[in-house]
Amino acid sequence: MRYVDGYVLAVPEKNLKQYRSLSQKAGKVWKDHGALQYIETVGDDLAVNFGVPFPKLVKPKQGETVVFSFIIFKSRADRDRVNKKVMKDPRIAKMMKPGAPMPFDDKRMVYGGFKVLVDF
Repeated sequence: MRYVDGYVLAVPEKNLKQYRSLSQKAGKVWKDHGALQYIETVGDDLAVNFGVPFPKLVKPKQGETVVFSFIIFKSRADRDRVNKKVMKDPRIAKMMKPGAPMPFDDKRMVYGGFKVLVDF
């Protein structure tokens, strides 16, 4: 059964172009190593009147927006295999150099792996 890695984070609006560029490069790496789909979305309609709105979860600062993203894999075992290869890929290492500026605060990123419950 397919498996999903999902994450939510706050990105300064002024950094969205840089974040998009980084995401496009990262998505290519994940797809090259076997991810089925790589999707990054930016908040648009976040002032909802039910549940817990994403901004309440992520607590974006003034000038930040919420990004919701996910990567789809064939299975959890495949996710583990793909992610292991991704983390050894020199393209990712180049993007994640210690001390290199990131277009978002990774310490405020919410992340997890999910089993598919319903799939149409």
